[in-house]
Amino acid sequence: MNEKRKQGILLLFPLVILLLGTGFTSVLFYHVYQQTAYEHISAFCEIILENTPEAEPQLLSALKDFHALTDQEVAENHHLEKYGYRADEFCKDLPLYIFLLPFLLFLAAACAFAFVIRTFHRRIQKRIADLTEYLEQVNTGAVGTLIQAQEDDFSHLQDEIYKTVTMLCQTREAAVAAKSNFAENLANIAHQLKTPITSAFLSLQLMKKETANEYVTSMEKQLKRLNRLEESLLTLSRIDSGTLPFKQEQVDLYTALNLAAENLSDLLRKKHISVEIPENGCIEFSGDLEWTMEALMNLMKNCMEHSQSGGIVHCGYSENPLYVEVRIWDDGAGFDPEDIPHLFDRFYRGRHAVGNGIGIGLAFARSIFELQNGTVTAYNLRNGGACFEIRIYSH
Repeated sequence: MNEKRKQGILLLFPLVILLLGTGFTSVLFYHVYQQTAYEHISAFCEIILENTPEAEPQLLSALKDFHALTDQEVAENHHLEKYGYRADEFCKDLPLYIFLLPFLLFLAAACAFAFVIRTFHRRIQKRIADLTEYLEQVNTGAVGTLIQAQEDDFSHLQDEIYKTVTMLCQTREAAVAAKSNFAENLANIAHQLKTPITSAFLSLQLMKKETANEYVTSMEKQLKRLNRLEESLLTLSRIDSGTLPFKQEQVDLYTALNLAAENLSDLLRKKHISVEIPENGCIEFSGDLEWTMEALMNLMKNCMEHSQSGGIVHCGYSENPLYVEVRIWDDGAGFDPEDIPHLFDRFYRGRHAVGNGIGIGLAFARSIFELQNGTVTAYNLRNGGACFEIRIYSH
C-alpha cells in the first residue's frame, strides 16, 4: 500500500466515524420516538378504560381511525389546544443517553480528526526537518544522502533538491579546480617574471652609472610597474590557493585607517590631499591588521586619484550587533555608471582611470575583506563623489 493511499484512508477515517455515528443516532432516535409514542398512547388508553370500561369498542375504533390518518392530517391536528393543552405537557423526560450520544459521537469524530491532522503534521514536520538538516549539511560542506523509503508529497521536491545539490557540488568542484589551476598559473607567471625583472633592474643600474637620461628613467618606471605586477600576481595566487598568511587578531578600525593614511602620506602631500579620519571610539573586528591596512590603502588611493588638488578623502566607521562598517569617500566626480559593475574585476581599468595602475588594487581589497567575512561595495553619492562601503560581519 503506497503512502498516498494510506493518507487517503486516514483522512476518510474520521468521516466514516461521523457518518456511522450519525446513522446510528438517527436509527436510535427513531426507535426511541416510536417507543415513546407507543408508551404515551398506551398509558392514555389505559386511563380511559379504567374510568370507562364500556368505552373499549369506541377506543379500538378510534385507534383504527388514528392509524388511517395521513402524516399531514396528524401534523395539522391541534384539537387539544382549545382545552388549553400544549405539546410539551404530554412529553415525559427522555433518557439521558439520547442527549449524550450525539455529543459523544461528535467528540469521537473530532478526536479522530485531530489525531489524523496531528499525524500528518508530525510527518510533514519530520520531512521538512530532514530536508533542512540535509541542506545545512550541504551548506557546511558535509554532503550526505537523503534516504526515503516511501513515496509521499515531498518525494518530488526531495528528488529536485538532491539533483540541484549534486549539480551544484559538481559545479563547485569544477570551479575550485579551475581556481586552483588559475592560481597555480598566476604563481608560475609571477615566478617566471621575477628573474628577467631582476636582471633588467641590475642592467638598468649599470646603465644609470654610465649614462642617465630620460629613456633610462622611463625604463626604470616601467620596470617598477612590472615588479608591482609580479608582486600582485603572486599575492593573488596565494589568495586563490588559500596560502596567504593570515592572522586572526583584534583589529582596531581607527588604527588601521591611520596606518593606511600614513603609508600614503607621500602621495597625499604630492597631490595636496588630506585624509579625514574621525575618532569614534574603540571599534574592533577579528582579522589581520597588516592585510586590512593594505586593502584600505588601495581604496584610499583610488579616492585620492579621483580627487582634485586640495581635496579631502573622508573616512567613517561604525558598528552594530551584526557587523562593523567602514566608509571611504571623496568629493570628486564619482564613478562612471558603466564602470561600477566591473570595478572589482581583476585587471579592469575604468574609462577615466588615472595613473599607471594595472587594475588589481580594488580586486585585491575585495578579496582581503572577503577572507575576513566581509563585503565591499561601490556607489556614487547623491551630492557627488565616489564611496566605498565595507561591512565585516561578526558571524
